[in-house]
Parts: sequence; structure tokens; C-alpha cells
Amino acid sequence: MGSHISLLLVVIPLIAAPIIAVLPRGRWPWAAATLVTVLCAVLAAMQLWSVLYEGTISYELGGWAPPWGIEYRIDAVNAFVALIVSVIAAITLPYALHSVEREISKENIPLFYCALLLCLAGLLGITQTGDIFNVFVFLEISSLSSYALISLGKNRQALTAAYQYLIMGTVGATFYLIGVGLIYSQTGSLNMQDMANILPNVQHLRTVDTGFAFIMIGVALKLALFPLHLWLPNAYTYAPSVVTIFLAATATKVAVYLMLRVIYTVFPEGFALASPAEELLIVAGMAGILIASVYAIYQVDVKRLLAYSSVAQIGYMALGIGLASATSITAALIHLFNHALMKGALFMAIGAIIYRIGACRMDEIHGLGKAMPWTFGAIIIGGLSLVGVPGTAGFVSKWYLVVAALEQEAWIAVAVILIGSLLAVVYVGKLIEALYFKPITETGKNVSEAPMLLLVPTWILVIANIYFGLDTTLTVGVAEKATAILLGGAAS
Repeated sequence: MGSHISLLLVVIPLIAAPIIAVLPRGRWPWAAATLVTVLCAVLAAMQLWSVLYEGTISYELGGWAPPWGIEYRIDAVNAFVALIVSVIAAITLPYALHSVEREISKENIPLFYCALLLCLAGLLGITQTGDIFNVFVFLEISSLSSYALISLGKNRQALTAAYQYLIMGTVGATFYLIGVGLIYSQTGSLNMQDMANILPNVQHLRTVDTGFAFIMIGVALKLALFPLHLWLPNAYTYAPSVVTIFLAATATKVAVYLMLRVIYTVFPEGFALASPAEELLIVAGMAGILIASVYAIYQVDVKRLLAYSSVAQIGYMALGIGLASATSITAALIHLFNHALMKGALFMAIGAIIYRIGACRMDEIHGLGKAMPWTFGAIIIGGLSLVGVPGTAGFVSKWYLVVAALEQEAWIAVAVILIGSLLAVVYVGKLIEALYFKPITETGKNVSEAPMLLLVPTWILVIANIYFGLDTTLTVGVAEKATAILLGGAAS
């Protein structure tokens, strides 16, 4: 089975999804989906171990040799991201049992788990494939299922949010596809490694420049990079809690991976840096950090607050990519991992509050910290990690990013990172104040702690935030190896 792991990671959830859709109502769809995600997490861990100790995996679909056939090409970069996606899914599914039963109508629950597995299959497919057009196919699978998942929110605004995401997502996919078509017209290949070998001979052509620009804009839309982020706040706010958790911790991370892969593997070494892309990424990243953080401070809905925080955190990753050094790319990859942990934990904790009181507006959660101490503790630790307090995972990635900026004497970038962290103190402090220091509401007096099936997954991520803030062997080690592959990818 070892040689087929890369294919199984995509095929298993893809086949399981329609089967789960026709299972009888009750808890069978949840149990089956949970089993699938746990299996994917185990396979992803095996794949990462294999790549780290045995080298790059090349899997030829149908026995067709690349570049004529579709190739799944796995190195430390995509194996790392695939592990993040599958582990987050495996932790989220146990959490989903009670949360989904509370927020989604019974007749839609099998369809919900079907769409969630399709989204998982699409995201894993993006990380596995070495074919740039195949990326588009998996991008659409994950996107279409995401639209459906968001629309299942209990508020009518969920339909508007899903529609807005659909429009923006379609525009992004169209830009990406046009870019791929332009590059294909000059290279005659869709295999990423083959394109990397051919593009140095045609990189002087304007068609290649135009194709690169279209691809980057399409990916930036999917990434929700400021100012192309407008779909994200509503999508995260009005989606069911489980959907928000899963998308916040995985979807944008896969888009970051795709941007890294395009810049450093597909196109010739230095190509992106010779274009305005480097400056644009730095400017957009810094603007996102500052402006989204300020927006977060003034939000009255906690999910929207964390959504704008996610836009700011995406800014840190974009800044790391734009600085374009080994240290900065390592920082972006570490933050990709750490942000999945911290934002997953925070959205899970907020989901627990929604489970108890059915809302998460600031004026409705007053004093709940005393009634739900374990949930409140998760919010505190997740918030500290978001700020970047030493001893948490968030500190590690911000430290590497600051070091990368100092290496290049990018003093403005250093200032922006520090100011962004101070702004995070403000909006996290605002949340803690509402939960603990405000007088409890009449509704809150009757509230008890969340069920264990919600608390355990939340605290797994909380403890992971602390563990990976103290022991960076896995995160930094894998990120450094992935960075070495990316920086040497065009030449290999």
C-alpha cells in the first residue's frame, strides 16, 4: 500500500463522500466520516515520514509516464501541508457530532458530511498533484463543496455569504485557468516539473509574464490576501461552526502552499522576484496585517473578529513569501502550521459557546468565562498564541519572520509585525474582557460547560499550541527542509 498512499489520500474521501450521502439518518454518516478522516491522517503521517527518510515520491496515475500522464509528486513541502489538512480534519470530525446536530437540520446531516469529505478530497488533491491543470480540478471540487457547506448555516445571511464566496471563487478560478492556458501555450506541458524545465527558455515572452500574473491573482483570491479578502469575513461568520473551523484551519493554508509551489517550483528561479510580485506581496501582506487587525478590534461578532484576524495572519504568510529568503519562507511555512492550530482552537472554543447559547455576539457572551472555564481557558491560550507570546506556537513563527526581516534590514516590516501583534493584544483582550470581566447576563447564569466531545478536540489543539511553542523539532525541521526543496526546486 505504501506506493499508493498519495493516491489513497485523495481517492478514499472522494469515494466515501457519495456513500455517506445515502447512509441512513442518525450518527452513521458522522461515524463513517470520522473513520475516513482518521485514516487519511494516518496515511498523511506515513507519507511525510516516507518523504523525509526516503526522498521524493513520484506516482504515475494509470501507468502513464509524465509529462503525458498525470503525476502525483510528493516532497516535504506538500507532504507537510497534507498532514496539516488531514490531522485538522481528524480532530474536527469528533467535535462535529454535537455541533452539527445542533446547527444543521437532520435531513441535511448526511449531505453535510458528504460535502465535508469532498472538500477534504479537493484540498488533499491540490497538495498531492504535480499537474498544474489537475490543481484547478481539485480547486473546484473543494470550492464547490465549500459553497454548499457555508450555505447550510442556520442564518439566512449564510446564503448571501455562500453566494458572495461563489462569485469571488469563480473569478479566482477563472483567472487561474486563464493563466494556466497562457503558460501551456508556450510550454506545451501541464506537468509542474516539466514546465519548470521548459520555462527558462521562454521566460522572456510577455505571454509568460501575463500567465504568471493571472495565476497569482487567482491564487490570491482563493487565499483571501488583502485586498482580495472580501468573501472571507462573511463566509466564516455565517457558516456552521464546524465549517468555519475546518476552512479557517485548512483552505487558506492550501492556497499558501499553491502560491509557494507556483513561485518557487513551476517558474524559473528568480522569475517572480524580477517582477513586481515580490513588492506586491510585501505591501499586501503588511496592509493586511494592519488594516485587518484594526477591523477586528471594532467587530461585535466574535466569529467576524476572528475572521478579520485570519486575514491579518494571512498577511504574515504573504510577507514571508514576499521577503523571499530562506528564513522568511521557513517562517511562512511554520506560521502556516501554527495558524491552523491556533485558529482551529479558537473557533472550536467559540463553537462551544454557540452550542450553549446559540450566539457569539460580544454583548451576549458577557461573563460566560466563569460559567465555561475550560472553554475560556482555551480562548486565553489560543489568544496568547495568536498574539505571539513566548511559549506558544505563534511566537515561533513570528520570531522567524522578524529575524528574516532583520536579515534584510526591512525595518518597516519589523515594525508592522510588532504593531500587528500589539493590535492582536487589543482584540484578544476585548474578547477576554467580555467573557470574564463583564457581569454575566441572565441567560448566562443557566449555562454550563460544553460537552466533552467539544472540549477534548479543542484542548488537543490548545495543548498542541503549547507543545509546538516549546518543541520546534517537527515544525522548524520540516519547514527548513521544505524551504530547501522550494529554493532549489526550479533547478532540480
